[in-house]
Amino acid sequence: MTRRYNACHIAGVNPIAALPFTTSGDIDQISMVQLLEHLAGTGVQGLTLFGIASEFPKLSDPERARLAQLFVSTLSGADVYRVLSVTEHCTELAVQRAREYARLGADALMLLPPFFLHPSQEAIAAHITAVLEAVDIPVLVQYAPGETGIPLPAQQLADVAGRYPHAVFKIENTSPVEYTREFLALAPDAGVMNGYAGIFMPDMLTAGGKGVMPGCSFSEVYVAIYRLWVAGETTQARQLHQRLLPFIRPWMSHCEYIIQVEKTILYRRGIIASDYCRRPGWALSDDDHQQIAHLMETFDLAPAR
Repeated sequence: MTRRYNACHIAGVNPIAALPFTTSGDIDQISMVQLLEHLAGTGVQGLTLFGIASEFPKLSDPERARLAQLFVSTLSGADVYRVLSVTEHCTELAVQRAREYARLGADALMLLPPFFLHPSQEAIAAHITAVLEAVDIPVLVQYAPGETGIPLPAQQLADVAGRYPHAVFKIENTSPVEYTREFLALAPDAGVMNGYAGIFMPDMLTAGGKGVMPGCSFSEVYVAIYRLWVAGETTQARQLHQRLLPFIRPWMSHCEYIIQVEKTILYRRGIIASDYCRRPGWALSDDDHQQIAHLMETFDLAPAR
């Protein structure tokens, strides 16, 4: 499929793909293909690999290369934009990775700015600039200070937006609505996506956001909310979102927690063969398993067995 996406196409529901492992911790390529094919059929607009929900710090370089190729090739005929995340803390390596993924056929990139050893804001800005100048496909600049420990002023992101029209921004701090309003007042033409499990989804769309980047185990629910929203049925969209909040709020209290929950849901739905997460991880309680069953019943998510 010949395709060419620009920044305005980065919108809608764009889940972060989980990474299936066998019960011994090896990559399960069969389950990975099944997962990607399932997600492509849910009505999502895009898919992303190597986000935090993909357990990217727990992968070797050869595994990452193999998975990137599998991701791009499996989705080559699907009507979704394919995003690969650049997570290197070294600027030179991030530039190499960005060019590699662009050559591989990624439709867009996501960029996690470096945070190890707390680089200066000037160093972070130089890192972002270097990657944006290395490619001409859209780049989702990720702003996740809760995970990185490094806050960035809205003006710094607005400066990036003003210089690079192929930059898009994934804003997922704990107050993303206020931050997005401030950012879009400075850069009104910029595209904004939100992560954070979609907890702020309706308010982010109201503030000018273009879509959501949640986990992938119940993508159909986010697609339903988004479709209601774009159809102008915002009250119904908010009502559906309110039904989801009691589940995702506590699960988002820790990244490893929701990663394990999402993978267990995928396993129970029969989409992947194991809910194994590489260590260190998170052990679910009996209450967690009851909540997972409750979510699946509430939103009619078909179990596998």
